[in-house]
Amino acid sequence: MVRGPIDMMIERAVRCLAEGDRSAIGGLVLRLAREWPNEPALSVAFALTCAAANLEEMIKDAASARTAVFAYKLAALLAADIHAIQAMGQVPARASDLLHFWRRVDPYFLNLEG
Repeated sequence: MVRGPIDMMIERAVRCLAEGDRSAIGGLVLRLAREWPNEPALSVAFALTCAAANLEEMIKDAASARTAVFAYKLAALLAADIHAIQAMGQVPARASDLLHFWRRVDPYFLNLEG
């Protein structure tokens, strides 16, 4: 079976979330966008959301629940950035467009890098 970019993103995100290091989790979105710049930006949001759901299902404790909530928050904020990029005419937005947007408009994800 061939693993595609989304599968690899989800795998990377699950590993990061499972470690529970809030600083590393904060920088996860940026790392995914940098590693897969040509993928649709929504793939990054999808991978983070899937990873959070997987974590919730695999580990049912308070710490994992808090980590999943943080990941869902990041995915929601990421989706808002993607919407802004696409509203400016870049459809579909790519992960590389996120990098440009964060440097020029909203550095939130750049400041989370751990």
